[in-house]
Amino acid sequence: MSFQFDLEKIDTDTSARLGKIITTHGVVHTPAFMPVGTQGTVKSMLPEEIRNCGVEIILSNTYHLYLRPGYETIKRLGGLHRFISWPHPILTDSGGFQVYSLGSLRKITPDGVMFRSHIDGSEHFLSPQKAIEIQETLGADIMMCLDDCTPYPATYNQTAESLNMTIKWAKFCKTAQTNSEQSLFGIIQGGSYLDLRKQAAERITSLCFDGYALGGVSVGEPKEIMYQITDSISPLLPADKPRYLMGVGTPSDIVFAVSCGIDIFDCVIPTRCARHGLLFTNSENVVIKNARWREDGNPIDETCDCHTCRNFSRAYLRHLYIAGEILAIVLNTIHNVRYYMKLMENIRLAISENRFGKFREDYLNKETNL
Repeated sequence: MSFQFDLEKIDTDTSARLGKIITTHGVVHTPAFMPVGTQGTVKSMLPEEIRNCGVEIILSNTYHLYLRPGYETIKRLGGLHRFISWPHPILTDSGGFQVYSLGSLRKITPDGVMFRSHIDGSEHFLSPQKAIEIQETLGADIMMCLDDCTPYPATYNQTAESLNMTIKWAKFCKTAQTNSEQSLFGIIQGGSYLDLRKQAAERITSLCFDGYALGGVSVGEPKEIMYQITDSISPLLPADKPRYLMGVGTPSDIVFAVSCGIDIFDCVIPTRCARHGLLFTNSENVVIKNARWREDGNPIDETCDCHTCRNFSRAYLRHLYIAGEILAIVLNTIHNVRYYMKLMENIRLAISENRFGKFREDYLNKETNL
């Protein structure tokens, strides 16, 4: 089945939306969170563990898979879904943010980006057309346009120039797409300048993509600016297309952005925090290395139904973490990913029952949230 988005309900008190994305590889219920599987794996998790946590879609990255093992290699081995044993939906980031992160190792041109690999220093050129070719070859269900991610801070003129590049590349990506079974999302840039963001929304949506993303947030700007951009620009995007806030974020960020009408999220926070021993709960977040948990026989969260909480104590998880055991990261990650999935389930339930406004108020007033 080709890509389809069904908008099923809008909360009566906010702009929160309930819907579903239908792809060839399955259905994604929105609002949805995508764990980040940059190199074809959500760090420390088996595919069946990811699915058991309630995950319906993951994100992988064009830049990293292009460098290794190579997109042609993945094609010969049956495509990305088969290669990583994940028969469910996959969104691929175009690599724009990763190239942006290379700093002095890359040079932006009107036709694309020349960069040196962070692995071996070899030189490569990523054009908008090439980004689409790679993503189509990988077999992604949702592909992203190559964009020029504007740093923060940046001057107005720098941001306007960067935005024009993103719009030019979006047109190239649209023309380069050959497989209608795979959807393509346009990206709204414009830095911290609302007038440029509004201009971007108008120009990018005129190209009629399958969905739209707000990019260039969570790049160092104050959280208030990210919230303002989300609240101001989300309503300008087509109501019948999914809206994706890239690289966001903390649980509180997600709850706020859902109230603005955002449908899709991704972030490394749940997996990265797990590796560093920070575990999310419905009361206080747990820093598992702390001595207070040395003899605590309770699970991380009494209300959590994940494999970790059903089988292991805080004391055991602390022991594993202090001892440097790999299992500590595995069990921590299972818990944090499940926490995020349960949060999304509760958000969807609150929207369906017309009580998301109260849900948002209660959640954002919790002092323990990041």
